[in-house]
Amino acid sequence: MRVITNTALVMLGLGVMLSSCSKKEQSQKTGMTYNDRTNGGYLRFRQTHPTPGPGLVPIEGGTFVLGGSADQDITYEYNNVRRRVTVPSFYMDETEVSNQDWLDYLHWINITFPNDQELYYNALPDTLVWRRPLSYNEPYVDNYLRHPAFQDYPVVGVSWDQAQEYCVWRTDRTNENILRERGNLVTWKDNAGKQGQGNASAGSGQPFNTDIYLNGQYRGQGVDGKKMIPDLNPNAKNTGTGKNGRAVRPVRMEDGVLKQGYRLPSEAEWEYAALALAGNTQFENINDGKIYPWNGLGVRSPKSKTRGLILANFKRGSGDNAGVGGGLNDKADITAPVRSYEPNDFGLYNMAGNVNEWVADTYRQTSFEEVDDFNPFRGNEFSNKRLSDPSKGLYAKDKYGRPIKDPARSNKKLKYSEMLSMQQGGQAAANQQQGANGNNGQAGAATPQTKDPLAGKAYTADYRGFNDTVNTALYGTTTLVNNHSKVYKGGSWNDMAYWLNPAARRFMDQDESSAEVGFRCAMTMVGAPEIHPQGKPHLPVKKAKNFKAR
Repeated sequence: MRVITNTALVMLGLGVMLSSCSKKEQSQKTGMTYNDRTNGGYLRFRQTHPTPGPGLVPIEGGTFVLGGSADQDITYEYNNVRRRVTVPSFYMDETEVSNQDWLDYLHWINITFPNDQELYYNALPDTLVWRRPLSYNEPYVDNYLRHPAFQDYPVVGVSWDQAQEYCVWRTDRTNENILRERGNLVTWKDNAGKQGQGNASAGSGQPFNTDIYLNGQYRGQGVDGKKMIPDLNPNAKNTGTGKNGRAVRPVRMEDGVLKQGYRLPSEAEWEYAALALAGNTQFENINDGKIYPWNGLGVRSPKSKTRGLILANFKRGSGDNAGVGGGLNDKADITAPVRSYEPNDFGLYNMAGNVNEWVADTYRQTSFEEVDDFNPFRGNEFSNKRLSDPSKGLYAKDKYGRPIKDPARSNKKLKYSEMLSMQQGGQAAANQQQGANGNNGQAGAATPQTKDPLAGKAYTADYRGFNDTVNTALYGTTTLVNNHSKVYKGGSWNDMAYWLNPAARRFMDQDESSAEVGFRCAMTMVGAPEIHPQGKPHLPVKKAKNFKAR
């Protein structure tokens, strides 16, 4: 009898759970049921905290003193004045981008655009950065990028522009792989053997691009997968590809499936992540500051098993890049594998030494004094995706299948009539602008002033200090700083220890490269900033009550 009672209770509990799960959510403001095909198909998506993309680790943001870890003005330029700021939570690469990672990129270009020698050539790192007039470094010129002995070493000879292009490519390949593995696009297996296996559509001759896909411009046979999402919109056309012949649709941003774009970290994000003060924090109190990404004032390990070992790859002194034979101090002469040495308290490797790393910011000596105190960044250059057909909302694409971007003509949403006027009457001006920029209108180029086709007034595509006044006549004479000067940080295998301080900052032109500079990617985090809420106190939040029509 007792067994029967327990079984009945279990069955009753399961029934309650199933009935509660079957109840559809309602709009808090209208009472309309979500995800119901019969009432128009209003959609509400499952609220999630997205996982990081491949290779990334979460960095919980917070307040810190930008430039606060510097104990001296290394360059005597007064360029890192202390400033308290807040960095929102984000994701960052666990390691620097390696030679193998870059060879993946080159291979994709080779198989996707086999006849485009210019694209492949422009993506090649400048291996000649290893050359020195009075050094025999030619073996690195020939071997460093491609020899398997160096495959896990950080890629160098990459310019800021090339790093930006890699971030765009990595975003598209990551999202394409997600969609193909899920069956939202034709799977890799089903796509095998078709011309251009990197393409979303073998017939289109253009590769997958996240923006173009989200805009609904990748559809049709050879593109749509077998597991596309049912379309509840009553106006959706019955494509016959879904279950029972019902309409299906591509993935949307609201589904929470696709990853945010990979990008270079901002200078503030990079410095915050390198310091990793979260490891020294308790109840909002920072117990100890840091000079390096590790605790302590020295550069050697204090632990018993590794006592005395150098904690990063840097130049210990003039002429000492490795130490004495038989007892190499940092186990490296040039760069070291990207997972060498211990990670910092955020789990990031080589945030000091090995190679300097590009960040997204445009260099100005007074940036720390002028940037906003929330998510500080210098270099915003706003752009809009060009429309090929405004009436249908279709994006114009370049020959590589990516949306063409034009400098933004307004810092706010235009009226629809103004938007149409800009697209139609201002296309010639946009083409002229594209030619002036010399990079298909992509953001990142210098943006000269032009005439707004709406008001006839001069404008720039910048509203937050990127195009601040610079006397270009003095460039190369009294200053090397202009809008193409980009910041790099972290110190390298060929730098002395004082450059390992996370606050130290230097700059180089965005199309130049060095054997001492590489990079890692970051990604914006969306949603709640708290990474590990478990075991922490929280104020209770009540769920909204469902509306009952009477």
